[in-house]
Amino acid sequence: MVSTANGLEYNSSREELIISEHGRHVQKLIRHAKTIADKEERQAFIEEVIDLMHQMNPQNKNVQEYRLRLWRHMYRIADYDIDVTAPEGVSSTEQGIEEQKVDLPYPQKEFRFRHYGNTIQLMVAKAITMEDEEKRQEFSEVIAAYMKLAYRTWNREHYVNDEIIKNDLVKLSKGKLQLPEDFKIGNIGGPFTNKAPANTKGKGRSGGKGRSNNNTKNRHKSGKNNNRMRKRK
Repeated sequence: MVSTANGLEYNSSREELIISEHGRHVQKLIRHAKTIADKEERQAFIEEVIDLMHQMNPQNKNVQEYRLRLWRHMYRIADYDIDVTAPEGVSSTEQGIEEQKVDLPYPQKEFRFRHYGNTIQLMVAKAITMEDEEKRQEFSEVIAAYMKLAYRTWNREHYVNDEIIKNDLVKLSKGKLQLPEDFKIGNIGGPFTNKAPANTKGKGRSGGKGRSNNNTKNRHKSGKNNNRMRKRK
């Protein structure tokens, strides 16, 4: 170990940290525990180190799983070369840690039509399994409407042609779902609709009939009140 003249250590000369979140002092304590010859004393020392590691993260104070995680970290820092008794569910060997890992399959999706989303593809798969032809056709129409909504959300500046949606539905279903050529796909309302909301009578902005009528009535009422005050005087 390289030191300065004042006895201070450079980080570059120190031992590499195995798990940085626990700090260098915890790593030194665990390495020291490996040198303790008495097993009972070594066990008690490691348990105190685990408690110290736990106190350094008070937000996880009441989580039992976190304590098990600390034991796993302790074994890793000790290079799995320490004779102590760990709680149930913690492996003391690196091979045992690898065996606990579970490989989760990555969901496979149709990336050619990612703008429609995975939900649309699940709906298509559901429609294909329907035996009732009439229900399958109605469900296909609903799917097409949602596809049109998704397409417009994905590309708001592009005009949505029903033929595009119909062709994509055929491709997504591999030819098992088709809509008639003369069928018009309905629009599902959303914040991107091009149509402006119709003005309700009496609820227009400045210049609306309802507001002008109200202003006129208010002026008549104020005029009557002024006339009454003059008569009283």
